[in-house]
Amino acid sequence: MMNIYSKKRSWKVFLLSLASVIVVISLWYTNGFISKLAKNEKIQVELWANAISRKANLVKYTEGLFDNLRMKEKSYVYLWSEATKKLIYAGNNEDIDFYTGVISGNKDIPVIVTDEDGNITASNNLDPKYKSIKKLTPSNQDVFTNYPPIIVPYFKDQLNYIYYRNSNTYYQLKQTLEDLTKSFLDEIVNNNLSSPVIVMDSSRTHVIAYSGYIDSTIVNDKIKLQNTIKKMEQSKQPIVVNLPNKGTNYIFYDESPTLTRMRYFPVVFMSVIGLFLIISYILFSYSRKSEQSKVWAGMAKETAHQLGTPISSLMGWIEVMKMNYPDEPAFVEMNKDIDRLRLVSERFSKIGSVPVLKDDNIIEIISGVIDYMQRRAPQKIKIILQNDKNETIVTKLNSQLIIWVFENLIRNAVDAIGSNSGKIEIYVESNDYNIIIDIIDSGKGIPKSLQKDIFNPGYSTKTRGWGLGLSLSKRIIEEYHKGKIFVKNSAPNQGATFRIVLKKV
Repeated sequence: MMNIYSKKRSWKVFLLSLASVIVVISLWYTNGFISKLAKNEKIQVELWANAISRKANLVKYTEGLFDNLRMKEKSYVYLWSEATKKLIYAGNNEDIDFYTGVISGNKDIPVIVTDEDGNITASNNLDPKYKSIKKLTPSNQDVFTNYPPIIVPYFKDQLNYIYYRNSNTYYQLKQTLEDLTKSFLDEIVNNNLSSPVIVMDSSRTHVIAYSGYIDSTIVNDKIKLQNTIKKMEQSKQPIVVNLPNKGTNYIFYDESPTLTRMRYFPVVFMSVIGLFLIISYILFSYSRKSEQSKVWAGMAKETAHQLGTPISSLMGWIEVMKMNYPDEPAFVEMNKDIDRLRLVSERFSKIGSVPVLKDDNIIEIISGVIDYMQRRAPQKIKIILQNDKNETIVTKLNSQLIIWVFENLIRNAVDAIGSNSGKIEIYVESNDYNIIIDIIDSGKGIPKSLQKDIFNPGYSTKTRGWGLGLSLSKRIIEEYHKGKIFVKNSAPNQGATFRIVLKKV
């Protein structure tokens, strides 16, 4: 029987080692795969960041062209006003073809000329909505242009004002630039990498744009936003870009949520498998223990039933023999043995069913067991109850089954001492909640590696032992009395201490 549990333990160690190897290999392979995925994403992010920088430069270059066009148009208006002035003061013999060419060459820039009172005296390239205006008031002047007028003295005592706005080409380019900027921001936040992105202004306090992978609650909470920005900056260097009408901007980004989830996948995967295995082990263990309990109950009932018939028969035969030999002293001892058999039968009967617990004095029960076992133990082994026999410690017990437990423990202690002189001491103490019983022997002791196995059914170190005594004791204490029984301490050649803990009434 010892070999069975030794092999069982070896198999457990082997299976645990095999599971550990499988877990390590799985984690190694998965981590390698994730590392490659992270490396590929890093390369893609770098390419994306480089492309963003190049597009930002393109937007900036476009803005430069746009500003250059604006300055050229302003210079042309000044040239146009000078040409107009030259035409007014030109002499009869002066060549005016150049000036008329400048004035007639304006095909795109809207121009309004007014007198000092704002009355429109001339106009060119106006949209239909401005052609009906006869006088330029401050209100419609602000609508027409943001530029200050060019003052032109046509006569010594009269000034004219030239108002202009940028050409239609200019505004078309401006709209194109705005569309390009918007498209650029949309491309950043809606990137193909599905990475979380936040675009911020130069102060790093105002969010210009952000991707859908960033929760709006983060953007609206300054503390959360700064923590997120700080985390992103530690992970990836932000991209600095200059955008039209937005100045210097910072693009903060991080790895994609998919990659982040993949990093935790091995741990989650192994946790789920581990949880499944633990639940399976618990269910199988419960099923096995339930099956063992049914086998125990069936065997116990069958044993009690099988013992009942011969015991009744023996009792009958003794009564018949007493009629012929009324003074035979052997009948007294025979009756004692039959009573013992009846007690064993009753014990097995109770093991096979739910026992009834009644208030009883544990000191009195232990004292009775010691008296019984001392008469059957070798004289050089002393069994001692260290408590006063008249002491009373009451709790709910099934006395017959508890007696069986103490008989098993004392018998095992006697076997452990063997042919040597020794003693078995029993200490009982109680508190408000528990009754604690220690059975201490001076025997050969139990190795630490075997202290859990000794309670398994069939485990025995004796050649002719069944290995059921301690297993029955554990069942009686823990299942029927809801207590505990265990080896408190033991070592080879230093004896052993068994402890029983019962709940106090």
